[in-house]
Amino acid sequence: MLPALTRRDFHQHTLGSLLTWSLLETLFSGEAFSKEVKAIAAKWLAELNAMSQDLKAKKLDQIQWQKQVEQLYATVDLPELLKFIDFEKLTSNIKTKDRGELSLRAKLPSVEGLPTNLVFGHQVFALDKERSVVPHGHDNMATAFIILQGDFRGRHYDRLEDEPAHMIITPTIDRNFGPGEYSTISDMKDNVHWFQANCDRAFIFNIHVMSVKPGRTGRIYIDPNGEKISGGRVRARKIDHTEANKLYG
Repeated sequence: MLPALTRRDFHQHTLGSLLTWSLLETLFSGEAFSKEVKAIAAKWLAELNAMSQDLKAKKLDQIQWQKQVEQLYATVDLPELLKFIDFEKLTSNIKTKDRGELSLRAKLPSVEGLPTNLVFGHQVFALDKERSVVPHGHDNMATAFIILQGDFRGRHYDRLEDEPAHMIITPTIDRNFGPGEYSTISDMKDNVHWFQANCDRAFIFNIHVMSVKPGRTGRIYIDPNGEKISGGRVRARKIDHTEANKLYG
C-alpha cells in the first residue's frame, strides 16, 4: 500500500520530472492519489500540455525541447517513482513478444482541470533479452525515453539526408543504458534510435509529441548496417516493420 503524501512531498518527488506526469495515468487508474493530489497533478499536466503546444506552434524549437526534457529527466528519483506507480503490479503477468517490444498502456480517467486531449502520448516498452526496439527514424515527432528497469545497448544516429530508398545517417551514440538513464529524439538531433535489451524483462518508458508541424508523422524503419560512405556516414536501406523485426527484433 502506498504511503500518504503531503503536498510538499508530492511537489518534491512527483512534480519534479516530465516522466512523472506521464506515469500518473497508472496512479490514477489505481485510485492511488487523493482528490487533492489529482487536482495538483491535473494543473501540472495542463501546463505541460501548453508547453507541448508551444513546441508545435514553434514558440519552442525541437532542440530546446530536447534540452529541457533531459534536464527534467535528470531530476528523476527512479526508485521513488517505481513505488508511486506500483511498477510490480503494472508489469506482473505480462507475456513479452518473441520479436520486438510489448507496449503497455494505462487509461487516464477524467480529472477536473485536466485537458481531455493531451498533446503528449506515452507507452511503456517491455522486452526480453536480445529483443529490440528496432532501428527507426521519426518523421515530424519529438520523443523521449527513460530506462525503468534492466539494461540496454542504445544506439542513436543523426539523419542527414533522405533518398527514395535509403537514409543517409551517421552514428552519434552507442553505449549501455541502465535504470534512470534517458535520451531524446527530434527531427533535428539523434533522429534514429535502436535499443536492444541486455537482460530479461527490461522496460523503457517513452513519451512522444506527434505532428510537431503540419504533415505526415510516424516511424521510418531502416537497416543501419548499410553501405559505409565518406565521413563516417552510412547509406541505410529503408525497410518495413516486418523486415525490421525479422532482422533486429
